[in-house]
Amino acid sequence: MNTQILLLRGVMPTGKNKVLMAPLRAALEAAGLRDVRTYIQSGNTIVSTELEQPELEQLVHHAIKDKLGGDIQVIARTPAYFMQVMENNPFKHQNPSQLYFTLLRSPADSTLLQAFHALEHAPDQVRVIGDIAYIVCASRYRDLKANNNFIERKLKVVATTRNFNTMSKLIALSTGTDGAHPRQHPVNSRPRTNM
Repeated sequence: MNTQILLLRGVMPTGKNKVLMAPLRAALEAAGLRDVRTYIQSGNTIVSTELEQPELEQLVHHAIKDKLGGDIQVIARTPAYFMQVMENNPFKHQNPSQLYFTLLRSPADSTLLQAFHALEHAPDQVRVIGDIAYIVCASRYRDLKANNNFIERKLKVVATTRNFNTMSKLIALSTGTDGAHPRQHPVNSRPRTNM
């Protein structure tokens, strides 16, 4: 069994992409995943499985659609991948509260990526490396031009965004360095953005 982190795109506790975490856990357990845990109410899930990434993403997508009715995109990655993302962060010296990470389902086409990097992002900073867009948000995420939808549109890939705190917490929870192991972790007090 391997640990995998699942990021659900656009899940919120209310609205059209409403997916509650207790039913989500039950649906994933019924689909055969083990040690299912969720973090906050926006579709961050840690599971144990023998499935590889594409099969896992497809299984979770269908489990949510069949059991909960949502047509939700899923990106699965290992804890080691998350740690590498943090290690490769070109903006390590920036204030963590300004850092966002947009995970792409697959690396973008080189022509589209070149055009994207040629765009003006100031006062924000955006750099795509492999299948991650590293973002320094100058003010508020909702004012960011290169938000999740913009990146998806320009690079033509499915993407989902997490802030620095959520990325760090998922690493800690998935590697056992957090100290706690409850099924549902409380919503942290800082504002969050998960797309």
